[in-house]
Amino acid sequence: MALVTGEIWFKIPEVIEIRFVGKPGAGIGGKDVILYVLGQLKRNTVAADSVVEYTGPGLRWLSCDARFAIANMTTEFGGITGIFVSNSSTHTFISTRKSPRNKSSSIYFRPDSDATYAATHEIDLSLVKPFIAKYPNPDDVVPVTDFAGTHLDGCFIGACTTAEEDIILGALVLEQGLKMGKKPVIKTPGSRPIVKKLEETGLADVHREAGFEIGTPGCSYCVGMGADKAGEGEVRLYSQNRNFENRMGRGSLGNLASAVTVAASSFDMRATDPTHLIEKIDLERWESLRRHKASDESLFPSIAYVEPAGELDDAEHVAAAEVDEAPSTTTSSSNIVGKIQKLGDMVNTDALATAEYIIHAHSNEAIGQHCFEYINQDFRAKVKEGYNIVVAGKGFGCGSSRMEAVMTLLGYGVQCVIAESFAFIFSRNSPSLGLVTINISDPAFYELAIDGVEISVDLEANNLQVGGQPFAFSAMERQFMELGGITQAFHKHGKTMFQTMVESMGPTNVFRKPAKPTAFDGDNRKTQLAW
Repeated sequence: MALVTGEIWFKIPEVIEIRFVGKPGAGIGGKDVILYVLGQLKRNTVAADSVVEYTGPGLRWLSCDARFAIANMTTEFGGITGIFVSNSSTHTFISTRKSPRNKSSSIYFRPDSDATYAATHEIDLSLVKPFIAKYPNPDDVVPVTDFAGTHLDGCFIGACTTAEEDIILGALVLEQGLKMGKKPVIKTPGSRPIVKKLEETGLADVHREAGFEIGTPGCSYCVGMGADKAGEGEVRLYSQNRNFENRMGRGSLGNLASAVTVAASSFDMRATDPTHLIEKIDLERWESLRRHKASDESLFPSIAYVEPAGELDDAEHVAAAEVDEAPSTTTSSSNIVGKIQKLGDMVNTDALATAEYIIHAHSNEAIGQHCFEYINQDFRAKVKEGYNIVVAGKGFGCGSSRMEAVMTLLGYGVQCVIAESFAFIFSRNSPSLGLVTINISDPAFYELAIDGVEISVDLEANNLQVGGQPFAFSAMERQFMELGGITQAFHKHGKTMFQTMVESMGPTNVFRKPAKPTAFDGDNRKTQLAW
């Protein structure tokens, strides 16, 4: 919708600081670092609904590839996003890109000297070792040595969280371990440039010699769609980002690790600490291969695009009357009444909307037929019986950003979801699509809200009642819910939608245009930001 209106709305989140100190050992990359963070601090706790800013002297030892993996898996940590303070490594990485479009007009961000954080947590990189996150939780993290010897039915290196340098180091581990024997496994790089680099350096042949199949770049086993699915009861080791129940295939048991650990484990198909193989690698050769640039980054055609003006004044000229009317999908009543269906913590998007059914379902009603397809199979029957208001614990909607997780609840008749906390993207998608979601942390509510108890939600009065006790929720979300979602809001207000709705909440919520940040020069880089 931001592309249509040139505007967007969001709640400004808190920022927590993860301060890295110490130096990681040889062969330790971003995946093991973020697994250590998850193991120490757990998901959807300190980072929930916050931006995570990674700082500290330890950053000098983390390459941009390592930072990429850490930022990517900040979602599993519970953060809205993960950002790194730029330093010389960032500048070098961008400056050495071959394509001008990948290095021009770069702006480097840095916190103000007096920046304050909601919380600061220190992580000693010298304590990071090869880890495994055990099925089915990304934060159930143990050293590989504690998991060593566990039989594996398959290994997978790839998907978006596996950085280029991880695949390269994995190849060097395979090269050192080929004398130990090999088993067929599958590796799927995250992009075509990575495939090209592997071919040019000869490392693709090392993977093939070790029995790996190099698949088409993409998600592959990570989401268990198409032919790339694990079988029921199979124990597998993956270098991806999530290992929720049934994610990689119905009844499969997925564990997470770095590409290096997966490579070392592939020989005997048993979980293996890669340290003894890493110690045999020529580190100078490793650095050379890691810095090698593919011969041609122009693998994709130029794309012509048009940006919206983004100016508030322009949006004001587009009146709601200029937008075609569309039928409303909301009911005429602002009062929702139903019975509670109680769920637990960390209800994830894979459970709500299984990936293999998403590709065939193009409406709320169609995907709704597969809500909780593999677990909690009584859920749909209870919704039909009037248990249409979900009450859950912490981290509801964690996992991927798929909007189908909201669509499936709407499609099967769920009227409202109330939880102690929501994953950020799910909570963002819900009002946009018209699902009533309410965040309540008061323990008194959960004492009253037991399975089967009647509950009422009054959108007009901005509260809900259970056991005669009221609880309030946010006005902005309420407006989206009353209108039936962001599309219906656009049909009513046009391109002034966000401005109109925010201004109705009071003067403290009015939009402000961002000032243009200034680029910086040399080592004393400064960026002036105003929002």
